[in-house]
Parts: sequence; structure tokens; C-alpha cells
Amino acid sequence: MSNDTPIQHGEVTATYFWDDASGINGDTGMPAGGEPMQKGLFSSPSWPLGTEGFIVYEGEEYEFFIGDRGPGVPSHDCDVLLDIDGKTFADMMGESWDSTNYVVTGGNGHAEVEYYITKWGDGAGKEGAPHPFEQPENKCEDAVSPMSAEYKGEDEKSEKKDDSKKEESKKDEESKKDESKEETSKDGSDEQQDQDGAPVAGEDEGQSGTGVTAETATNDLSGTGLMGAEGAPSASALLALAIIPAVIIALVFAWTRRPAGVHAGADDDSGKGLMAESSGRHGVSSLLDLVREGGNNVSEMINRLRNGGNK
Repeated sequence: MSNDTPIQHGEVTATYFWDDASGINGDTGMPAGGEPMQKGLFSSPSWPLGTEGFIVYEGEEYEFFIGDRGPGVPSHDCDVLLDIDGKTFADMMGESWDSTNYVVTGGNGHAEVEYYITKWGDGAGKEGAPHPFEQPENKCEDAVSPMSAEYKGEDEKSEKKDDSKKEESKKDEESKKDESKEETSKDGSDEQQDQDGAPVAGEDEGQSGTGVTAETATNDLSGTGLMGAEGAPSASALLALAIIPAVIIALVFAWTRRPAGVHAGADDDSGKGLMAESSGRHGVSSLLDLVREGGNNVSEMINRLRNGGNK
């Protein structure tokens, strides 16, 4: 059985010949293809010289190559379109080859065979449907048939195998794409989880209660420190802002006004003058004591405000 894939198939009537320039039994001379007469050398009225293939007769295969032209007149009307070498023909028919008379002993000189072309030759001739000898216009289309199921099945099997490989390759590519998508999605989830788990700036400070130090609370009276949670001044802030101007005004008033009379603190023997002790409430010393005491009270009040009203 040939290992080559057939490219053309058909059925024709065949006869036999043997041309070796002996002149025996109608011998017309050496084969036209230049190869010596031999077993497996077939003759066609039109196919290119060098064409290769095989024939099937009663289930048996016989390989051939086209090496000569013929038959001649028997090919007219698309009758006999293939000449088989005498030795191969004898094997086909189960007979023997008479090398003296160049005949096949017994049996019929014609046979219906299937042919399969596996390779077109590069010699003189025409590919495709055969035509009678020296009648190229008369194509024998009936000599070409669809590929038989046996050999077509091999082609389909090969095609199915190729399709199966392509399908497997496609599935592998899709699987790799899915894995890549899953890895990308997983990486994105991990990154989001890391971001969600990151502590918010200042959160630890707020929980530990060390967001504002005692030193800052004592020295900082900025507007931000006195603002409420929503940005509006708190009640304690408003109270502090109202008290501070009043204290400043009281201090200015105390230092610019000079009391008169005996309560002003007249010069005494020690020469202290206005700074001498006075029993009156308008005395300078008494006023300074009040201011000092008031200032301490204001400072204490401010500290309480900073501490949220706690004593």
C-alpha cells in the first residue's frame, strides 16, 4: 500500500504491453520516457511522464510510474486509457508472463482497475482527466471519480488530528489567560486589603490620648485649639475670648488713673508716696493686689478651659 496521499482517483479499462525494441508482438521500440522497460512502468495516452501512483485490482495494490505513451487507437472514444506492463498484469490476473512471446498466458487481456495518482510528473503530458492518444480536446471526465472512502478516511483522520491539536492548543491558551486574570485579580485584592488595613494618620495618637501634649495645651491658645469638632468656636472658647479683653482694659485703666485725696497714698516718713500702703480700696497697692489676684484667677480659668472645664 502506498504511503503517499492520493491527489486524483478514478476507474479505467486497462490492457498490457512490453516495449523493449525487440519487435516482438507489436513492440514499437523503447519507452518514450527514457527509462528501460521494467516491471511497474505503465503507459498513458496523456498523463505527464514521470507521474506516480498505484492501481487497485480485487483488493490488491500495484505501484506504477508513467514511462511511455499508449495505448494508441484503443484509447479513442475513451475506451482503454491505461497500459500496464505485462509482468504486473500477469500478477494481477494470477497468470504467468511468457517472455518469449510477450504475452500473459490464459485469461483476458483487459481489466477494470481503480487508479490513484499520488504525484504528477514533470515530463510531457497533461494533468487531470486523461484524454485519448493525440486527442487533447476529448477529455475523458468519466475517468475521474471522488476519492474512495478508504483513502478519504485517512485524509479526514489526519485533518481531525490536526483539528484536535489546534483545539487543545486553543484550550491551553484560554486556560493560561484565565490563570493570568485570576492572578491579576488576586494581586488587586491583596493590594486593596493592605490599603484597608493601613492605619489612618493620627489614629494611634487619638487612641493613646497623646495627640496633644500638656506643654502644648498650656502654651497654645490658637484659634484651632479653641474650635469645636465642626469648626465652630466652642462655648469655653467664646468665654475666654470675652474675658481676656476685659482683663486688659482693667489693667490699662488701673495704671492710667491716679487716685486723689488721702487714699492716694501721701508721702510718709519713709518716702514711698503713691506706693505706700493704704487702707482705702482705691489705694495703688490694693489695686495692684487685686489685679494680681484677678490675673491669677484668669490664668486658672484659662487652664480649666483648656482642660475641658475640669478643676
